[in-house]
Amino acid sequence: MPNDLSPVTPANSMVATSLPLEWRIEDELVDYVLAVAEMERRAAAIRAGTEAECIWLLEHPALYTAGTSAQASELLQPTRLPVHVTGRGGRYTWHGPGQRIAYAMLDLRRRRTDVRRFVRDLEEWIIQTLATFSIRGERRSGRVGVWVARPDRPALPDGMPREDKIAAIGVRIRHWVSFHGVSLNVDPDLSHYAGIVPCGIAGHGVTSLLDLGITATTPEVDAALREAFMSVFG
Repeated sequence: MPNDLSPVTPANSMVATSLPLEWRIEDELVDYVLAVAEMERRAAAIRAGTEAECIWLLEHPALYTAGTSAQASELLQPTRLPVHVTGRGGRYTWHGPGQRIAYAMLDLRRRRTDVRRFVRDLEEWIIQTLATFSIRGERRSGRVGVWVARPDRPALPDGMPREDKIAAIGVRIRHWVSFHGVSLNVDPDLSHYAGIVPCGIAGHGVTSLLDLGITATTPEVDAALREAFMSVFG
């Protein structure tokens, strides 16, 4: 199982809801602890069939989160920002202003109960979103997330081409309902990534739309995410 996933519990006999998916968009920063509590609540309601699936677009105040596979040695600057231990899969990552997060609370019983396929679909969602801005996002074997080749930057010490991560994926699936999701760097302060080994992957950088020369507003990014979601997930 990819390292940005948490353990999956078996599906049960509850009936999947047929309610239409809800898009929820926040204009203000959302506290991380409150967001996790709301995702837990919503995922349980989706499982019970009492509330609809939801895509929640938001940003958090600057912080680091430690997923279920995080290693203490990967937190390089422990006092730089608040650190939250979380139940999503994966290792350390950064969240903050300028990074658009899409929390995906989806009922996989309505789609495919295939975790690896779900992760590939999340990657495809970001790849198609980036294509809206003429950026080629790519997958890399063994590295969950979406990457951008950087021929404009010096090669790595071993001679390999430079690649930067532009979007991270970390999900949890409980009774085949997903929560947490994807994060896309739009115009954040990338210096905060110096405080961690992002997703446990050393030797590569982190980039953003702005770093790649693309100036995009939050509504533009949200519109691109919505259009790409419909293309990938229906």
